[in-house]
Amino acid sequence: MGVADKIAQELDDLHADETSPGMAAVALDLARGIDGTDVPGVKAKAAHELRSIMADLRRLAPVESKGDAVDDIAEQRKKRRAAARDQAADG
Repeated sequence: MGVADKIAQELDDLHADETSPGMAAVALDLARGIDGTDVPGVKAKAAHELRSIMADLRRLAPVESKGDAVDDIAEQRKKRRAAARDQAADG
C-alpha cells in the first residue's frame, strides 16, 4: 500500500471532500507524487507540504461524536424509564 492509498483512506476518514475538497485534492496529488518518484529531494519537499496540508485538514475535520460510558448509561436509563412507563400504563 503506497502513500497515496494511505492518504486517500485518511482523507475519507476525515470527510475532507466535504469540508475542503480543494485541499483534499492537493493532498492526494502530493501523495501520488511521492509514490511516483525516486528523487529524495522531491519526496522530501512533497512530504513536507503534504504534512502541512494534512495537519490543516485534521483541524478542519468535523468532530464525530462517539458514545462513551456516560452515553451508554444514559441510553440504558432511557430504556428503563420507557419500560417502566409502558408497564405503568398497562398496569
